[in-house]
Amino acid sequence: MERLNRASANISTKYPERIIQFGEGNFLRAFIDWMVYNMNKKADFNSSVVIVQPLPTGMIDVLNEQNGLYHVNLQGLDKGETVNSIDLIDVISRALNPYSQFDEYLKLAEQPEIRFVISNTTEAGIAFDPSCKLDDAPASSYPGKLTQLLYHRFKTFDGAADKGLIIFPCELIFHNGVELKKTINQYIELWDLGADFQNWFNTACGVYSTLVDRIVPGYPRETIHEILDKIQLEDKMVVQAEIFHLLVIEAPESVAAEFPAPKAGLNVLFVPDEKPYHERKVTLLNGPHTVLAPVAYLSGLNIVRECLNDEVVSKFLHQVMFNELLETLDLPKAELEKFAADVLDRFNNPFVKHFVTSIMLNSFPKFKTRDLPGLKIYLDRQGKLPVGLVLGLAAIITYYKGGKRGDDEIVPNDDKAILYLLKSLWATNDVTKVAEGVLAAEFIWGENLNNIPGLTEKLTEYLVEIHKAGMKETVKMVMATL
Repeated sequence: MERLNRASANISTKYPERIIQFGEGNFLRAFIDWMVYNMNKKADFNSSVVIVQPLPTGMIDVLNEQNGLYHVNLQGLDKGETVNSIDLIDVISRALNPYSQFDEYLKLAEQPEIRFVISNTTEAGIAFDPSCKLDDAPASSYPGKLTQLLYHRFKTFDGAADKGLIIFPCELIFHNGVELKKTINQYIELWDLGADFQNWFNTACGVYSTLVDRIVPGYPRETIHEILDKIQLEDKMVVQAEIFHLLVIEAPESVAAEFPAPKAGLNVLFVPDEKPYHERKVTLLNGPHTVLAPVAYLSGLNIVRECLNDEVVSKFLHQVMFNELLETLDLPKAELEKFAADVLDRFNNPFVKHFVTSIMLNSFPKFKTRDLPGLKIYLDRQGKLPVGLVLGLAAIITYYKGGKRGDDEIVPNDDKAILYLLKSLWATNDVTKVAEGVLAAEFIWGENLNNIPGLTEKLTEYLVEIHKAGMKETVKMVMATL
């Protein structure tokens, strides 16, 4: 089979280099670069991407061998219809390693048509390393590298305001744009680059916070032979992703006009504040996941998709998502219901085996950040406890008791102090003490949750019922009372 490249794929179109992308991994190629491909096709974006490898080693050699070409295989449900598509992405012009091509990397700053910088360098990538120096080739940190590039551009174009760059960090941290901008300003001061450059960076350049959402399993090892049979070319950079995608950018309309993703039919939102959307994702996707996993596992289910086809557990999921957590958010209800329906489609993706045990890692910290805020808001707004969330917490506590489910050993995985606490509490054989002890653990919650009206009693009630009747019967009983 012939190797994929521009000649073998008969691709002659080349777009102007307008985007610098830090990161060559699966996520950006299946998310941002796929978006650029769609904007070129449907919105006359007319842009290509130059990739900068953020670490000394990576995958750019393979990508360059294929002239930047690769296929994206999207799988999932779209309005109930199964999708399994393959697209040839042709937007990457070349890829550089700044550790061996530093001069060529800096020359990117000299290209007048460059307009965007996009990155995904992991959560740890946006960090200030005071050991970085301006004359390093390159600076080791991503913000250090970017500061070097911006300073070279500032000098090249004599501080021209129209040569500033639009910067979208896609790292998975809240207010990633705020953090990146702060870190670059730290380098400007550390390296004494001057007030003129600092002013140019802070006024001519825009660093905008984003929220990204797409599950990207990566290279499709199980189905690669079927894909290669379809495309009839050897592609070592195929990347698989779910069909759902969301990019929220905290930026003004002027930025939206330059990045015409909505015009291309993409699920990209330009908003004045990304916080409500961050809360929406954490609350309606991550929140249900956290309580669904132990309920499902202790009910005999192993995969998230199975939960939607189980009469009892699916009612629990609907209760938590639509009747409880959704009611705690402040975006328009129709918009929230659409997002929640999309989440259910994602949970029901026939191409993804998402084992519930993989979600159980660090369940207590997850409940604290994803579900506890909703529990409190629901109680405040409705004047009663959200029974699904309380039942989910009881399921987590029961799972952490350990033991067996049939022939399978239950092995909780969390902070050692949490595991020790649960082991000690369950050793008392007193369910009330278990409930009170978990809720009193301020090192987990930052407060004593026994102070939440009715929570200790309701949690104890559910723990007793799970012990007597089992998880699934308890869920059935609780759902029947609603």
